[in-house]
This record gives sequence, structure tokens and C-alpha cells, in this order.
Amino acid sequence: MNKLLLSATLLLATAAVSEAQDFKYQTPPKAIQDLLLAPPTPRVSLTSDGRTMALLQVQDFPTVAELAQPELRLAGLRFNPRTNGPSRVSYAVGIKLKKLPNGAETDVKGLPAQARISGVSWSPDNKTMAFALTTPGSGSDGRVELWVADVATATARRLLSTPLNDAFGASFEWVSDSKTLLARTVPAGRGPAPSADAAPTGPAVQESSGKKSGARTYQDLLKNPADERLFDYYATSQLVKVSLTDGQAQPLGQPAVIQTASPSPDGKYVLLRTRHRPYSYLLPLSSFPQRIDVLDIGSGTLVKTVADLPLADNVPTNFDAVATGPRGHSWRADEPATIAYAEAQDGGDPKVKADIRDKLYTLSAPFAGAAQELAALPMRFAGLTWGNNKLALADGYRWADRHQTTWQLNPSTPGAPLQVLFDGSEQDTYKNPGSPYEHRNAQGKSVLLTGGPTGQSIYLLGQGASPEGDRPFVDELDLTTKKTTRWWRSEAPVYEIPVAILDASGQHRDLLTRRESLNDNPNYYLRDATKKDKLTAVTKFANPYASFGGSFKKQVLHYKRADGVDLTADLYLPQKYKKTDGPLPTLMEAYPVEFKDKTNAGQVSGSPYTFTRLSWASPVYWVTQGYAVLANASIPIVGEGNKEPNDTYIEQLVSSAKAAIDEGARLGVVDANRVAVMGHSYGAFMTANLLSHSNLFKAGIARSGAYNRTLTPFGFQGEERTFWQAPEVYNAMSPFNFADKIKTPILLIHGEADNNSGTFPIQSERYYAALKGQGATARYVVLPAESHGYAARENLLHMLWEMDSWLNKYVKAPAPAN
Repeated sequence: MNKLLLSATLLLATAAVSEAQDFKYQTPPKAIQDLLLAPPTPRVSLTSDGRTMALLQVQDFPTVAELAQPELRLAGLRFNPRTNGPSRVSYAVGIKLKKLPNGAETDVKGLPAQARISGVSWSPDNKTMAFALTTPGSGSDGRVELWVADVATATARRLLSTPLNDAFGASFEWVSDSKTLLARTVPAGRGPAPSADAAPTGPAVQESSGKKSGARTYQDLLKNPADERLFDYYATSQLVKVSLTDGQAQPLGQPAVIQTASPSPDGKYVLLRTRHRPYSYLLPLSSFPQRIDVLDIGSGTLVKTVADLPLADNVPTNFDAVATGPRGHSWRADEPATIAYAEAQDGGDPKVKADIRDKLYTLSAPFAGAAQELAALPMRFAGLTWGNNKLALADGYRWADRHQTTWQLNPSTPGAPLQVLFDGSEQDTYKNPGSPYEHRNAQGKSVLLTGGPTGQSIYLLGQGASPEGDRPFVDELDLTTKKTTRWWRSEAPVYEIPVAILDASGQHRDLLTRRESLNDNPNYYLRDATKKDKLTAVTKFANPYASFGGSFKKQVLHYKRADGVDLTADLYLPQKYKKTDGPLPTLMEAYPVEFKDKTNAGQVSGSPYTFTRLSWASPVYWVTQGYAVLANASIPIVGEGNKEPNDTYIEQLVSSAKAAIDEGARLGVVDANRVAVMGHSYGAFMTANLLSHSNLFKAGIARSGAYNRTLTPFGFQGEERTFWQAPEVYNAMSPFNFADKIKTPILLIHGEADNNSGTFPIQSERYYAALKGQGATARYVVLPAESHGYAARENLLHMLWEMDSWLNKYVKAPAPAN
């Protein structure tokens, strides 16, 4: 069935040049195929005490038959009606436990054959691991179950006989006693699902009341009352309290559309977020009406309704706009039972002049009094990190100039003047101080790790962007003196990132890091930051490309655009390439990014010392076919001051691409007359624009892109202006409008079930029709069952075959010009 669908799609694309044929899945050259199918590296999960690591064996690429399992697409969600769980999950298929640093790897016993594991979560005492285990089933007998594994015995067992309702994901959470979990389950006696094919009882009607209420472009929305009934059926769950000892489940409250259920740090209450009608046909679940309740965890009785919020259908489309009313309710992680939340003071509209944008509030058990104001922020609230009764960090953000600020708060003196801790451009990566490090406390909640001689220090983990590339670091910041002490920094010729701080006692500075180099694949190590050369290997993951030679020949290029902006690209060459071989056919890949400052736009990102692990989307496969590859070519789109980046998008786009080709040609490795360009998503949009407005390329490959910006009229990517505010920008940036200018062969590939905002498959369908109508050389391939990111083995292999065939035909050995 899927092969027939692929065949039909390809026949549509090739009807102008060939007779109908039964087109089957194809495979690329063996070297490319072997690289794609190299064994996956396990994922890891670490206990909070750093003593045990779980190694999660990763599922291979699923088959297209597995990907094509039944799927409902409702309210912006996708889930499998057979399992009542997510429909597109990268599962683990096995678990090994390892005591650090040198313990043996022990297989967890008791798992079923062909296990599908997700959502791994450690108990606060680190003695038990909980996870979801999915059984697909063949009809309505699929289910998602709650399982646990005992660390001491490395034995797994099913904990709960009732299936989880995992439609929203994260369907269970540990209570602080490590003996109890909260879980959302399928209600008992739910009965059969409502028929999606029932005869309509009337039309679907929407009506506007005359108020402006623009919405960005969303996928998978509710469309009619039948969809609403299906959504209620699959999204409704029963909250239960589950005993780790015997799996007994006690219902808490009544069945409802429960999005989240979180236990308080002291284990006495549950913070419940439920969604309710009226639903929307223009907005996803995140905008539906919601109620925030506190339940007693012992009896399930309602303690307090904290908020009941209406449909958020009047939120401005600006990036830092928010709904009016209280939002973002969560537990204060360092207190027994205190709720924290924010509330806009500017109507949620960043265009409104206001000295105070947001206020932060707290409400403590027994939740009978009024909420207390914690802080008033001059910027949009972006997050809270709790430390203790005298320390919390609040983040603020302003989109217009990409500015961010972190304030240090003293929760014991609410309303006190704000104390700025960090302040600057979010895009100035060279000055980024790093992120405050959090660890799990005894209640299993994430709080700031504090230490130092006076207990007034926090720890910062940063990517360490610099002109020589990223050099990750760990710093200690004394909050009293504001003095920073560097613990450790990654040193050339390796790339090493801090994963966890295991000991900050002063005598030891123990870190868990992940370390790699150009020739060595990533592995985990224990490092004492006080002793430069003291490293203990924790994992010994095999090099996935050993049969290929182990690594790729990579060089980071530094060059300038015509306007002086600094640019970089990663140059890959065939393993046996010699300078005397001369310039090569070249594949360039990029993804444009918007900036508000030229200096920030020119900052170096990435590291010259990372090991190259190929994703399915990588262009690097083609070094095996004799191509030079320019990967991650930087294409900054800059708009300083009152100018917006996209005001000169095309000019900057073409200039950046030309600079990359010129640099490769200057080095003698790029044949400027045989260069192709490729991109995915916004990179596909870039590709189509480059072919529309330049003659730099012999071919283009555009995967899962958007090509007509009038179909995303309320903003896209980094553009927050609407079509009606900037019609000239939308029109100039739409490749669809320039289909008659395309003289370069272009391959369009799209996932049949693309769920990304703005990249509906109709974008490629209509663009291909326009290209065909204007006589362009084009090919359009739809991959069955694929979303915005591709997953199925057959589809990935065929995609690589399509790309390889296109490059060979139009770039490597192009036909002579007429």
C-alpha cells in the first residue's frame, strides 16, 4: 500500500517526462546506506546521586509499516488510538544498569521481547526506575503500561494493570516518598470510541465577533463536532495514586481532560491542569480553556480552584505576547507546598508601553489566603529557578532586540527591588555566562546547586562560544561578591561538555562529562576538575563508523560576506582526497538565522573538534560519492536598529551563499560551476529562494519547506509582522511568486503527514504545480506516513537515493548546456 502511494506520487512528478511505471522503493549506493544504518549509540540516564547510569539501547529505524500505524491528529496532538499513546516515539528497546565508575553493565531482567520503552524517570531515592512500556497491539488491544525496575536487583516488572493514558505524554510522576507514583490512566469502563464516520448533524460553524484575534498557522486542529468527541474520548483520563509495593491504584478526583498532574514537594497535594470546552478550530490544545486545581493527595478531594481561564483566542501574534490572567502555575521546588505563577500587566501585548510587563506571585498551603506578590519584572517573564528560602533566579526576555535578563531574588523578602545578575543580548554567545546548574533535591525536584565556602555560590555550565569555537566550561559564581572562578574548560584538540556536577564539596570538584574529538566518538567520563589529567572512562561506546575508517575529514572555514559579516562553514572532503585532485563537485547545506546585530551574527558557533555523527538529514553522506560538502554554512540575516532582518533577506541570502562558494573555490576544493544547495524546512525555503534569485547553483534539493508566505500570514520563523503589516516582505520572500524565474533543476521532497507549523504538504504541492506550469525542471516526492522529520527505514533510504540520483544527473556530470 505504501509503495503504491510512493509510486503514485512519483508518477505525478514525472508524468511530463516518462510513461507510467510501477515505482518501487529504491536504495542509495552501499556506502551511503551503510552510514545511515550504522548501529545507534545508547542513550544514558543518570541518578541524582551520580552512582548509577542507565544505558538505553536505542530502537533502529522503524519500518514504514510501523510508522503507518493508525494515528489520530486532533487539537495539535498526534496519538495512536490503539494504544492511547503518542504515535511517533523513538523507543529504547533494552536497559542496562551500571554502577559508576567501574561497575559492570547489567541487563535489566523481566522485560518483554521487543520492548518499547519511553519516559524513564528515577525515584527521588534513586532506588527505582519507572518507565512507560508500549504494546502496539493489532486492533484495539494495544496499550501503554507503567513499569518499574529495581536498581539493586536489575529486575523490571509491570506495576499497574490499568493502561496509562499517554495521549499528552509524561503520564506519570514520582511522589517525594519514593513509594508512590501519580499516573493518568484510561478510565475504567470507557467503552468504544465514538464513530468518526457518523453522519454529520449540521455544518461546522465559526464566527468572529469583530475583535482582532490572529493566529499563527497550526497543523492537526479540530475541524468539527465529531473531532471534538474523539478528542474528549481519547484525552480524558482518570488520575490515580499507585503504590510501588503492590501496584494498588487509588482514584483521585473524577475523569477529565487532564493535561498535567504534579505532586507537591511534601507529597500532600496535587496540582492539576485540566482542559475543557469550548474548544477551538483555529488553535491547538495549548490555547484551550484550562482550570488549575489543587487536590488533596490522600483523598482526592478538591482543596482549591486556583484559576479557571477562558479560551486564549485574543493573544497578539508577537513572539513575547501572552494571554491575560495568571499563567504558568507550578510548584515552588524548594518549599513543601507553594504554587508560583506569573500574570501579565500589559494585557499580554509587548507593543503596549509598560514599566512592568509581568508580576510573579506565590500561594502557599492551605491555599486559603490571597496570593503574595514576589516580584515585578520590566520584561516578559521567561522562567524561575528555585534555590532556597533566600535564593531564586527569575529570567526575563524581550524579542524586539533579543535581550534577556536574569534577576536574583530573595523569596523571604517578596517585592524587594530586583537585583540584576546577568544582562545582555541572547544572541551574543561570546558573553553568555552559562546556565545555572540544577540538581534534584531529596523530594525529587530540581533546585539550584549551591556551595562554596559560605554556601553563597552557584555553578554555571556554558557552551563557551569563542572565536576558536565552542569550549564548554564550568564556573563557580559567588553571589555575594559576584566573583567568578573557573573550575574547568574544554581544551583542544577535544570537545568535552559537562553533563553533571557530582561533587562540589570543595575538596573535590567531580564532574561527569561527555568527551569526543574529530576521530573519537563521544563517550562519558568522570573528571576531577582540580586535577587536569585525571579522567576515568565510564562508557566505551564503539565507533559506529569503524568500517568506514572511523571518522570524516573535516575543516572549519572562516571567511567574510561582502558586507563584512564573518561567516563559517564545515568543509568535508572525501577520505582519500589530495590537493592534486583539484576542485570537486560540491553540495552546500545551510539554515538561515535572524540577528539584530552584525557583530553577534558573525560569532563562531560549534567546534572544530566534534566527532561527526550523521543524522538522516546530513549532507555529509556525499563525501563517499566524490563530493566536497559545505555543511552548516552560516547565513545570518541581519536587521539592526529599527530595521527588521527580513527587509533585506534576499540580498543577504545570496551574498552569504556566494561567499561560501568563493571561499571553497579559493581553497581549490570547490568547483564553482558544479555546486548544489540543499536544505530542510526553513533551509528548503532558503534553497528555493537561492534558485529564484541567483545563478550560483547547478541544482537544488528542498525538503519539507514552505514556499508561499501568504499561507502563513500571521508570521513565520523569526518574522513576527503579519502579511498585512509587511506585504512587500512576504511577497519578496515567497519563492512561489518567482516560479517563472527558476531555471535550475529542483528536487522537492515532503513528508505526507508533515505536522510542522507552516509547512503543510500543500506548500510543496502548489509550488511543484507552479514550477511545472512554468516549464521548470522539477521533481516532487512525497514520503508515505512521514512527518516533518523523517523516520522510516524505507523512506530514508529512498530519500537518499533520490538525492544521489539528482546530484549525479545535474551536478556531478551535468548535460552540456544547449
